[in-house]
Amino acid sequence: MRGIKPSLALATVGVIGLALAASAVIDRSGSQLATAANRLLSALDDKAKAQAVFEFDSPERLNWHFIPRPRKGLPIKEMTPAQRALAFGLIQTGLGSTGYLKATTIMSLEQILKDIEKGSGPVRDPELYFISIFGTPSDSGKWGYRVEGHHLSLNFVVNNGKIVSATPAFFGANPAEVRTGPRSGLRTLADVEDRALRLLQSLDDAQKKIAVIAETAPKEIRSANEPQPPLDAAEGIAFNQLTEAQRPMLRALIESYAGDMTAEVGQAWLDEVEKAGVDSIKFAWAGSGERTQPHHYKVQGPTFLIEFNNTQNNANHIHSYWRNRLGDFDVPVKK
Repeated sequence: MRGIKPSLALATVGVIGLALAASAVIDRSGSQLATAANRLLSALDDKAKAQAVFEFDSPERLNWHFIPRPRKGLPIKEMTPAQRALAFGLIQTGLGSTGYLKATTIMSLEQILKDIEKGSGPVRDPELYFISIFGTPSDSGKWGYRVEGHHLSLNFVVNNGKIVSATPAFFGANPAEVRTGPRSGLRTLADVEDRALRLLQSLDDAQKKIAVIAETAPKEIRSANEPQPPLDAAEGIAFNQLTEAQRPMLRALIESYAGDMTAEVGQAWLDEVEKAGVDSIKFAWAGSGERTQPHHYKVQGPTFLIEFNNTQNNANHIHSYWRNRLGDFDVPVKK
């Protein structure tokens, strides 16, 4: 993937899923994250720092969710302009360019929801996104970082300067497509929706009988707010059941998710996907094959789970994530 030949003799997989053997680059990514976190912390007063910083082993580290709800951490809303610049620098350091664009666009959709709902829904505020730091950012020892708010939850663990976990990685969008106003036509997560639809539409009838696991899409992704992903067996059509023309389409879909992270982390994800064996990856679809009707898909291999749901608000409300089936949050799955 990303030009990698489909060889399985790739980098050694770390306990919790990142391919650390290729990690001279991963080392720099972890160090850059620590530098960005410390720049923000140095700009905070004691009160703000007390809001932002938790012990690494705090239960709060695993308390993730993507709904609008009260949160712990330091909200961007309460930062000074200088602090906000450093906070967005930290967010950008943990993501690739496409992931950072998605994250900031997701935040901006809160204003659109506020205008649409006119006070009838939950509190909508583009600045209600919270920075939480777990432990002491450093190139030695273990620490973590999260940015979270409505439709965004990004979670990192760094150990001795290496990013050893970057999941769960959740991106959502409401509206999935802005259909009125000056930003009409904006689709924040178009890549992960359209690539899956194109793959589905390329399947012949026999393949669709395998890939389509339900005529009705489930109402939600699974294991929201759970510290570990669902471990059900993979469903759907396997990579080796696709044609030579279809296989690159499934690879491109997987790469869309990995491409949201830094190049180092995204490549590590793809390397471990290859090492575990691409033939065992399965693509499953539920619901309509039309973008404007409720639909849902999963892509699952031994090391990862992608899940996507667009069913709410007349199929104009997306939830999606990449999770590590070996263990999110640097916590190995107990089997």
